[in-house]
Amino acid sequence: MGLLGEALSRPGVRRALWRAWYPFFSRRIVGKGVDFLNYAFDSLDGRRPALEPQDEPMRHNVQLYAHVVGGADLRGQRVLEVSCGHGGGASWIVRTFRPSEYVGLDLNPEAIAHCVARHRLPGLGFVRGDAQALPFPDASFDVVLNVEASHCYPDFPAFVGEVARVLRPGGRFLHADLRHAGGVSEWVGALVSRPGLRLDAMRLITPEVIRGMEAVSPRHEALVRECLPWPLKRLGLDFAGVRGSLPHRALLAGELDYRSFRLFRV
Repeated sequence: MGLLGEALSRPGVRRALWRAWYPFFSRRIVGKGVDFLNYAFDSLDGRRPALEPQDEPMRHNVQLYAHVVGGADLRGQRVLEVSCGHGGGASWIVRTFRPSEYVGLDLNPEAIAHCVARHRLPGLGFVRGDAQALPFPDASFDVVLNVEASHCYPDFPAFVGEVARVLRPGGRFLHADLRHAGGVSEWVGALVSRPGLRLDAMRLITPEVIRGMEAVSPRHEALVRECLPWPLKRLGLDFAGVRGSLPHRALLAGELDYRSFRLFRV
């Protein structure tokens, strides 16, 4: 594994790395109107949701959120998004599905500052907080949403426990992320073995994510080359998941799995 690999395998080291990287990246790109930090999604059957003109430029990123929400009726619901990033998904969901309240939580202070300044909608709010210690009372949300973030958490089972705690009985956990193929069983096991949660649906969406990544690659490549200093451009391109990047190649090779889940609080 080597000293670097051994260090990165430690939860504390990974946590420190992400805590440093995300605020740095946000500061670099926040002035470019980047409201999505997730990869993208492009359906294999060609079906695409109708979008408002303001959302069309970020269509493929929005489509990942549309897939994760699926047919869930969020009208009048209290929704928590854990790791909301720059808030693009939160804004789109509030305008599209009309929940009564939507709270976006993220550990990155730069992201929260951006969200508060940019996404001003009735019922939409943002707070800084830790996914593994959610600052909310028990049974306080109807829906918890988590999109492409949990692979950064040092203790995924602790996060799932927090989700189960803050969900009301009958509430839904809508989740999507990626894992190395060797870690998929542990990932799924942490979800299905959590007392109080019942798995309703799981779907492998790697092909759709690959298509989405390839569709947005030109835009993301241009953004990275414009906003990051030369020594960090390669890292930035891998982080953005552009065509030919490490995650793109790993998804193509089957070394990474991207999946979506729907669970219920019993």
